[in-house]
Amino acid sequence: MAAKDDPIIIKKYANRRLYNTGTSTYVTLEDLADMVKKGEEFTVQDAKTGDDITHPVLTQIIFELENKDGQNMLPIPFLRQLIAFYGDQMQMIVPSFLEQSMIAFAKEQERFREQMKGAFGKSPIDMMKMTTPIKALEEQTRRNMEMFQNAMRLFTPFPPAGNNSAAAPSEPARKEAPEKTDDLQELKEQIAAMQRKLDTMS
Repeated sequence: MAAKDDPIIIKKYANRRLYNTGTSTYVTLEDLADMVKKGEEFTVQDAKTGDDITHPVLTQIIFELENKDGQNMLPIPFLRQLIAFYGDQMQMIVPSFLEQSMIAFAKEQERFREQMKGAFGKSPIDMMKMTTPIKALEEQTRRNMEMFQNAMRLFTPFPPAGNNSAAAPSEPARKEAPEKTDDLQELKEQIAAMQRKLDTMS
């Protein structure tokens, strides 16, 4: 017997039907999307092998939602950048960055929701004040993207030493080495600052 706080088990059968073991009913991808919006935790398992297939099912839900008219949330430039990172050396960093960014965004949007609740019926001046949280979200997103792009550039592998292994480094090479060290140190400080900010927000 699963504990009360354990995630609900959704079993997926070979015929692609989804079975909610918590309610003993068959469900659809739309039902699972509603469960996510309600904050209900669940995992999806292959009914035959028992493998955890939550990730591909959630990805399928996003695909279905993105194909509905008026529900597109993922802009084309973002999708292109995301695809470009697959197989790249930075692929391992992207999930953590996106997760932390969404956590920070979720906390900010909850504050925005609370302000929106009392916005209707107010004067135009009061309504104009509502643009402040929107601008704050936009600014936070911009800063996050700038920091991420800087990280991408600074973590690009240095050019191989090549023929320089036996010969003494040229004058330009000696000048570039301290700059790269300074850039790496700056990146470390930026990442540490971002982590402190995320810790504060949490």
